[in-house]
Amino acid sequence: MSTTTGQVIRCKAAVAWEAGKPLVIEEVEVAPPQKMEVRIKILFTSLCHTDVYFWEAKGQNPVFPRILGHEAGGVVESVGEGVTDLEPGDHVLPVFTGECKECAHCKSEESNMCDLLRINTDRGVMLHDQKSRFSINGNPIFHFVGTSTFSEYTVVHVGCLAKINPHAPLDKVCVLSCGISTGLGATLNVAKPKKGSSVAVFGLGAVGLAAAEGARISGASRIIGVDLNANRFELAKKFGVTEFVNPKDYKKPVQEVIAEMTNGGVDRSVECTGHVDAMISAFECVHDGWGVAVLVGVPHKDAVFKTNPMNLLNERTLKGTFFGNYKPRSDIPSVVEKYMNKELELEKFITHEVPFSEINKAFDLMHKGEGLRCIIRMDA
Repeated sequence: MSTTTGQVIRCKAAVAWEAGKPLVIEEVEVAPPQKMEVRIKILFTSLCHTDVYFWEAKGQNPVFPRILGHEAGGVVESVGEGVTDLEPGDHVLPVFTGECKECAHCKSEESNMCDLLRINTDRGVMLHDQKSRFSINGNPIFHFVGTSTFSEYTVVHVGCLAKINPHAPLDKVCVLSCGISTGLGATLNVAKPKKGSSVAVFGLGAVGLAAAEGARISGASRIIGVDLNANRFELAKKFGVTEFVNPKDYKKPVQEVIAEMTNGGVDRSVECTGHVDAMISAFECVHDGWGVAVLVGVPHKDAVFKTNPMNLLNERTLKGTFFGNYKPRSDIPSVVEKYMNKELELEKFITHEVPFSEINKAFDLMHKGEGLRCIIRMDA
């Protein structure tokens, strides 16, 4: 048994004290896990755009001081009351949404939107007692989406932890705990393109390129990348993108451009920008009769999706997805195995690495639009 079991652990964490200000490395106290909770030692974490969005606190409720971070890999240090399927030493990926395995959603083969553990960006405390497990000098520091991985130790509900192959390199598979799985699953689990089909991907950031990777794995013959940044096309080729369309290069709507390129529209499209105009284009560019469009990006809260109802009546299908339709505990371990079996490449998503002490560099890289994923080494 660990000598720290049941004890408060003092460790370093990157604290966001206020919106948009650089994170500060502080010594925090991390309380032991309570009922159905697990305390884990984070070894690697990475920066996702969602962290930046809530750090900037533009358009949502600001919750500070807070420990951000939700894409990571770590090792179980200790478990709380009622936890039976994890033990100290297990390798895990914390996930921003959960799987209680008991609610109607968890029991459904079609849904991964757990009633109990669905993402809640406003909640800064644990479910069990509505208290934080982090503090500095007795003052609470708030959690972020139930994970808070920008800390050497964190406490997570057991339902938000995927137990994975201990031989999987955590500095690679940690990116599967959010963005890469979201894009990959949107294609493989929801769009489900057939071999030889055509797929359009809107937005060639990390999530969009993961969607393209899913299309490549599916055997799509044409993968059309749509982005306003022409510099992304060369990189996108590594993920299977065969053609590139920049909407700025045309005077007509991009959906009309794609329809002309593909003799009536693509078989599948995946939208990964969160901009409602791109969502409409992604839907209207699929072929009538069988086309399926999948929305992944999160729009502005006031956005409205408008299209002519005939686009639906002409047998186009519009779908949405959350975390690629993966159930975290049940499905993510098998996605890790895809990487271990060399069916899925993760290295090409990882473009930078920084030590934990330089975590603010990762934010700078994302602001500049440089690279895809920056791995943050907690031991450096």
